[in-house]
Amino acid sequence: MKGLTDKVALVTGGAGAFGRAITARLRAEGARVVATDLNASDIEPAEGLLALEHDVTDQLSWERAIDAALDAFGTIDAVVNNAGFANLPEPQDPESVTLRHWRAVHSVNVEGVLLGCQAAMRVMKKRGGVIVNISSISALQPSPKMAAYGASKAAVRHLTTTVAAYCTQRGFKIRCNSIHPGWFPSAMTRSARTPDELAAQERAIPMSRFGLPEELAAVVAFLCSEEASYITGAKLVVDGGIAMQ
Repeated sequence: MKGLTDKVALVTGGAGAFGRAITARLRAEGARVVATDLNASDIEPAEGLLALEHDVTDQLSWERAIDAALDAFGTIDAVVNNAGFANLPEPQDPESVTLRHWRAVHSVNVEGVLLGCQAAMRVMKKRGGVIVNISSISALQPSPKMAAYGASKAAVRHLTTTVAAYCTQRGFKIRCNSIHPGWFPSAMTRSARTPDELAAQERAIPMSRFGLPEELAAVVAFLCSEEASYITGAKLVVDGGIAMQ
């Protein structure tokens, strides 16, 4: 991927399936990666990889993560706001969702992304860089069974365009884009559904299969690279065709 060699990327949610795939792809393209997570001990050590314990909802934790990244690699060229939260076992329809649950989801999915964008802008506004925010197709269509999650991911989309517009208006050479994954079943979502429910969900996808974390990671790598140098404020939908239905 053009322009990723020796770049430095900070990836939140680095211990999850998406985070591991994104980290692996960026490293394969020549980047050094700071992978952060509340469960940083679950991130396997590797050359050119710094694993950090990091709470994306806490501003001081962001400052410590940024300082550690700068101490280790001297710069930060990209921030990938990947950490997310859904808490699927609880009722999430708009009639039943609790305010406690709503705030917990928004704390990670919205406030965590805001803090990540702010941290990125502070570091990159003089020399340029890239912000990639992981949203969801739930931002683009109704989410009757996941009201808190859908609303939070819609907020991520709006925040992305707001940050992109702000950076261009201020003359910061920072690109900010959002990615909207479709159905990429995790261990958590698989445990919350029966095999028959999962099979029905998969059949409903126009491409007739679930997505792979590596497919999402490829899009992240593209947006972080110089090959996407004229793209900002965009939404890239990676969903096997669900959103076109």
